[in-house]
Amino acid sequence: MPEPRFDPLIHAPHRLQICAITNAATHVEFGELQRRLDLSKSALSKHISQLIEQKYLQQEQVTRAGRSRLRLSLTEQGRDAYQGHIAALRAIIEGTE
Repeated sequence: MPEPRFDPLIHAPHRLQICAITNAATHVEFGELQRRLDLSKSALSKHISQLIEQKYLQQEQVTRAGRSRLRLSLTEQGRDAYQGHIAALRAIIEGTE
């Protein structure tokens, strides 16, 4: 069980959703995140940039079906931060903080 650590960067609703989606998969394409979160490209890019800057997300350009695509995945540091944040939220909800 990860140590509970509230993370204000992850706590923002869209960044929390980005972390939740990428935590559940090996990688997620930018377009899939955009579709699921219903965000503009610029808004999603801003959230992703903040997570990359903190080294929580990593990006990779891949070519699929002849098109360049951006794939995103949580780094080990990002996964630890996300799971610690979720543990902190659980502690708050359960009144055990």
